[in-house]
Amino acid sequence: MPFDSAQIARSGSAWGAMGSLVASDGSANHPYLRRLAENLESLRDLADAAHYICVLHGRHPGVIDHARAHAHVTLERDWAEAAAEAFAAERAYLVRIVAAAGPLPSTPGHAESEAAAHAQRHALEMLAQSDRAGCAAGAALALAIDWATIREVLDAAANRLGIVVPASRLPIVEETVSVVDALARQGSMERAMLFGAQQVFAQHRGLWDLLEARASARGIH
Repeated sequence: MPFDSAQIARSGSAWGAMGSLVASDGSANHPYLRRLAENLESLRDLADAAHYICVLHGRHPGVIDHARAHAHVTLERDWAEAAAEAFAAERAYLVRIVAAAGPLPSTPGHAESEAAAHAQRHALEMLAQSDRAGCAAGAALALAIDWATIREVLDAAANRLGIVVPASRLPIVEETVSVVDALARQGSMERAMLFGAQQVFAQHRGLWDLLEARASARGIH
């Protein structure tokens, strides 16, 4: 389930700045994602979304895998190990959806879209491999948080394609919040963590903007 304002409030002040960032910058706020998740767009739009989510997050090692290698404290490392194992299953699910969806829908400006998506993936990889304590953790935590919302789009596509939707094994909300809380107690790490998270949310918003523009271009032509 996505992190909503009620969850943030229940988590208390320890969730703090990260909770505010999730509420303001997380993917759940993007109107195009909401339309996809609520099955208000065509199957080809859902297929397009799955393909581009795969460009960003379908390759191993991914954001959480890189962050695990850069973990600085035990709690961070333990969370990243559990999340990386769970995300391997998410990646396999994503690949099944992409395979079932077939080729990308023909879209004007495809080469430019591909270049933009690959640039986003590169930016995410750089964040997740940062040696600045807290930055990689923030990127991984933000991905796990935002994935709950992204998963709604994938599940919508899976349902349309007749694919059984598996349960997510990513760490539960409370576990993720506890890691954020622990890392936030160190001022310099908190700042780096928030920077990493903010940049992941920004790349995801850029992805939804790109997908919306592609859908619009297909509608025009």
